[in-house]
Amino acid sequence: MDHTLLLLHSLFRYFVMALLIIVIVRSFTGWQSKREFNGSDNKFSLFLLITTHIQFLLGLVLYFVSPIVIKSGASMKDPIARYWFVEHITIMLIAIVLITVARSTSKRLTDSTAKHKRLFVLNTIALVVIIAAIAMMKDRGFFTLAS
Repeated sequence: MDHTLLLLHSLFRYFVMALLIIVIVRSFTGWQSKREFNGSDNKFSLFLLITTHIQFLLGLVLYFVSPIVIKSGASMKDPIARYWFVEHITIMLIAIVLITVARSTSKRLTDSTAKHKRLFVLNTIALVVIIAAIAMMKDRGFFTLAS
């Protein structure tokens, strides 16, 4: 079960990243060209939200069943154990909150340009947060462990 969850969680990250980049590009071009916020923009934003929350649920289950996540005070002294116990889930939760806030607040806006701008800004920050988490993994020398 642990291996299947890890595989699903690892595969879903590509969907999340692809959708995140698509939403960022669409919202940036929509914002700059003052294009009307259309059904495709709404659907991509919704699919990003759904995919991100599925990824979070898979990660949350994995967090509690994986032997990689050592839930003890001793984890704080080991950089790899600390990353999986505290840092990864915290950083990704921040990214998920940003993506969720981008979607929910943009839905309430009536101006298309404002919707595009809101989606662009918050989703870009979420992407930067995710890239920072990837860089943290690489800096610690366990990039292959997370793949």
